[in-house]
Amino acid sequence: MSAAVQNLVILGSGPAGLTAAIYAARASLQPLLIGGAEPGGQLMLTSDVENYPGFPEGIQGPELMSRFREQAERFGAQMVDEDVTAVDFGHRPFAISTDRQTIRARSVIIATGASAIWLGLDSETRLRGRGVSTCATCDGFFFRGKELVVVGGGDTAMEEATFLSRFATKVTVVHRREALRASRIMQERAEKDPKISFVWNAVIDEVLGTENVTGVRLRDVKTGQLRDYRTDGVFVAIGHQPNTGFLKGQIKLNEKGYVVPRAGSESQTNIPGVFVAGDVEDFHYRQAVTAAGAGCKAALDAERYLAALGD
Repeated sequence: MSAAVQNLVILGSGPAGLTAAIYAARASLQPLLIGGAEPGGQLMLTSDVENYPGFPEGIQGPELMSRFREQAERFGAQMVDEDVTAVDFGHRPFAISTDRQTIRARSVIIATGASAIWLGLDSETRLRGRGVSTCATCDGFFFRGKELVVVGGGDTAMEEATFLSRFATKVTVVHRREALRASRIMQERAEKDPKISFVWNAVIDEVLGTENVTGVRLRDVKTGQLRDYRTDGVFVAIGHQPNTGFLKGQIKLNEKGYVVPRAGSESQTNIPGVFVAGDVEDFHYRQAVTAAGAGCKAALDAERYLAALGD
């Protein structure tokens, strides 16, 4: 158990958490960042990042996260690559338990992000970053003039399909039911797009390709019949899961499990001294640059909070 009480503990090592660490370290708060056993966030699964400012030639996702971390450590941020298993926000100082120790803190920034829900196929995992993606705004540009498949039937899937139709010659939405779950306005927008077509009552059994995606194997959920369908890319849009399982009962979450900021604040939660940043709260934008901006805000708010305490 850690005896010293930390000024600020940051949970998560994606763009939000590491940006918060940079700002907090430069403010001499000596933050401790708990990054998880697999640090770096979703960008560790991304190959080319071309929309992060300052990198006109693009940069690999893992390299970008490595640079974030180096910058935070340069200013004195401490890093612990452990998984958080539980928190206690009911007593002060707060307690954060990992699989190895318990850490106490005067303030906390939650930046644990959200994980994309995947199909669970070995072929999908093998071809991630080589034609399989969960982010149209991140990767759509790479598929200009290509044919694409979007998996899902909700608002997110319709948004992805509509966005991708700007670049692709054809977008096929594959949905396991015979009717969409998306809101009426999103359905109509997709249905009116001449580039978007639908395959109903079907699921993907396998993503085809060796080095890159060349197609998908579709299974009719009613007949069980299999058929191969050519495509240059697969965008999985069946949702995200916020990484907040350890927070239940400790902080206000919405019905989907995302952290809810206090009314009138962008980063303060319903627990004074506990702040939030990035995709663990933001289920709308889900971009590295917006997460980084949120991390900056959370760090500045935490600094003001600690100053008001006299710490």
